[in-house]
Amino acid sequence: MIRLRLSLELNYQVLEPGSDFIFNIHAAHTERQIVLDELLTLNQNLQTTVETDPTTGNRYLRLRAAPGALQVRYSATVDLLHYVAQPGQIAEVPVAMLPAGVLGYIYPSRYCQSDRLYKLARHEFGQLTQGYSRVQFIRDWVLQRTTFAMNTSNSNTSAIDTLIDTAGVCRDFAHLMIALCRASNIPARFTTGIDYGADPILGPTDFHAYVEVYLGGRWYIFDSSGTAIPMGFVRFGTGRDAADVAFATIFGSVISSAPIISIQAIAGSDGQLRVPYHCNDALSTDG
Repeated sequence: MIRLRLSLELNYQVLEPGSDFIFNIHAAHTERQIVLDELLTLNQNLQTTVETDPTTGNRYLRLRAAPGALQVRYSATVDLLHYVAQPGQIAEVPVAMLPAGVLGYIYPSRYCQSDRLYKLARHEFGQLTQGYSRVQFIRDWVLQRTTFAMNTSNSNTSAIDTLIDTAGVCRDFAHLMIALCRASNIPARFTTGIDYGADPILGPTDFHAYVEVYLGGRWYIFDSSGTAIPMGFVRFGTGRDAADVAFATIFGSVISSAPIISIQAIAGSDGQLRVPYHCNDALSTDG
């Protein structure tokens, strides 16, 4: 069991006449991700609603902010009790046997145009042994052909754009890996959290996008950009692509500042400090 303490602060200058916000910044509740405590504070005296999507488990904070400064702070203590498996024992699930709730993740989506990548996927991955190792190969293929570089993409950049430009940030790596998995008939979804363990040379701690792939009856974690430590990922949201799980969706005119985020391992209930590390095991925080 790994225990993590996280905090984030979001600052906005809201312009007239005010703005509505939908935030996806609360740690998700899963059977293997236990939220021990959490605290949300706002500098404006606002009515807020936090609701959980019954299908995805994503937790959404909704509010209407008045003109002026808006500061949103969230902190939580989370236990991760990973399901750990040997990659060689994890098989792909035939499309005909996928649960209904997984089917949406084999279709193309706004940023993951898998229908345009079938030929490429067949050529590059079609002859590989099916299972976890094939997904790992797809992840490595993306990593080898894409350079992590800030300010090389924007909110409209898709998997096809990243394939052509061969550069991007974690969001772009995730979209390309997801599109290639779906083009190979493997369900994959976009997942958000915090970039635990990222090299400080990449900048301050930030939100992170990674991939979960449905194999052997559960969703397994893959860090498509290779910039962080998957064992330390706290899940916020999952969706078809970034359009489904933006940390903030804003309906109005605002001026945004960079988020202020921290995450660290702390001692568990037994007093032992267990720090996330890179490993070759397959990890899941799904049910």
